[in-house]
Amino acid sequence: MAREVSESCMDSLLTEIVSSYCNVLYAAKPELAARRIEAIGYQVGHQLSERYTMERPRFSDHLEAIKFICKDFWSELFKKQIDNLKTNHRGTFVLQDDKFAWLSRMSGEPSTETRGSAQEAGNKAAETTGMHLYFPCGIIRGALSNLGIPCAVSADISNLPACSFVIRIKV
Repeated sequence: MAREVSESCMDSLLTEIVSSYCNVLYAAKPELAARRIEAIGYQVGHQLSERYTMERPRFSDHLEAIKFICKDFWSELFKKQIDNLKTNHRGTFVLQDDKFAWLSRMSGEPSTETRGSAQEAGNKAAETTGMHLYFPCGIIRGALSNLGIPCAVSADISNLPACSFVIRIKV
């Protein structure tokens, strides 16, 4: 029987990781919190990639590995494929998920709990949402690293819950 983690448990775990690193462990150093969250994601992605490619031959090129991430790897994680893949054929790939599961329950509206101006509340909401994206960026980077592709991964939120992951292959 395959072992799976329920979606609600994963959502809660990610929320607690971000909360603990941003508000308790590294409250005064958000850049360090971001690096730590991304490093956890990297380890998870590395191990999942190892598991999901165990019985596959090595990929012959970068595009083949990215397609694996978009189709098979994403399907294992989120029960759906990436909605759109774009590339400039020079080592940059953009993976678009129109309904990214880990952001689908987040509000695009600023919190009413935040004191201060609406601008400050909006900035805090965007910062919190951004912190949640370091983990999946780490997962993608770890998976590709395990496939022999060193890269940098960043995320862009256009309109919640849509999200783009930009992968830049390191030469």
